[in-house]
Amino acid sequence: MRSPPRSPPSRRMRPSRRRLAGGALAAAIAAQMAWLRCALAAGSVEKGVYRVRGDVRINGVPAKEGMDVKAGDVITTGPASEVLFVAGKDAFLIRANARVQTEGAAGALLLTGLRIVTGAVLSVFAPGEPKTLTTPTAVIGIRGTGIYVEAEPARTYACVCYGVAELVSVMDPAARETVRTRHHEQPRYIMGAGAPQMLMGAPVINHTDEELILLEGLVGRRPPFYSPYPRERRTSGY
Repeated sequence: MRSPPRSPPSRRMRPSRRRLAGGALAAAIAAQMAWLRCALAAGSVEKGVYRVRGDVRINGVPAKEGMDVKAGDVITTGPASEVLFVAGKDAFLIRANARVQTEGAAGALLLTGLRIVTGAVLSVFAPGEPKTLTTPTAVIGIRGTGIYVEAEPARTYACVCYGVAELVSVMDPAARETVRTRHHEQPRYIMGAGAPQMLMGAPVINHTDEELILLEGLVGRRPPFYSPYPRERRTSGY
């Protein structure tokens, strides 16, 4: 398949700002990862909500660390808020102003996917366990992947950070693409009704390698690009 034309770049981080932000974030994540290695060795990283910042609610109830996240739950985040949680062998970071419903057998702790109504979600999934992410404009089939998604009414942004995913337009199911990446090579916009093209190229925005390393660490894995030396990793963001 011919690669979709790239849309105009938006909100890219200047190199100097990226280095400064990446260095500070890398230092914070390094400390977090040291704790995680000890916790994982001791078997003390629990499933459920790992970290809460700001106004986060699960089924309308304020979220707390250690709270279970089950299939059928509705998670909402307010301004300047986020939640990080683990479900089975998968881990998720939901950013501010989001509304997300978990999917699967009602009440189960193992999820089959997420319905992202609005907002941004960074997710890492175990290999060999197919999952599905749905948004107002896209259906994304996951096959053991790290993926960042931003859902808006008129379009979905999807960066398959590594792994394999199938991107399908809700408006035109014939418009689909299987994306295989190792390190953020093929971000896409999946457009809504009225767009001249359903799948379009996109820049890398709003998520970092350090966040992916943190999420994978919560479930005892490392992303394929992982290096213990920060200078060998790229920080993606805006």
